[in-house]
Amino acid sequence: MAVQSINTKVDLVVDATSFMGTAKYGKIMIGDKGFEFFNDRNKRDFIQIPWSELDYVLASVMFKGRWIPRFAMRTKHNGTFTFSAKKTKALLRGIREHIDPSHMVRSLSFFDVIKRSFGRLYKRITGHGNEL
Repeated sequence: MAVQSINTKVDLVVDATSFMGTAKYGKIMIGDKGFEFFNDRNKRDFIQIPWSELDYVLASVMFKGRWIPRFAMRTKHNGTFTFSAKKTKALLRGIREHIDPSHMVRSLSFFDVIKRSFGRLYKRITGHGNEL
């Protein structure tokens, strides 16, 4: 059984890893109709996200933008899919051509998450922030 691509024109193909359950190695294809991931080992294991279904792209940015280890794609109905790619910057630039750049955001860093949790804990202890 062959998998039918949703794209009619391919813009970019990159080696990638999908982190849905266990890590799966394959290829990401960016095209005119959507985003696709195809597993190298199991051809029936694939992810296809049309551009109209994509809500946000969240990128984990490190070292002031020099390295983007992984990114996630949040869809409107099917949840969040996490990936990493060999050429992440080129991939995200290709995605930016098809969706609104305001829907591409940086995910919180480890220190931002810690800072936010301490701020919430401080507000809970001191009673600030509970006013209506």
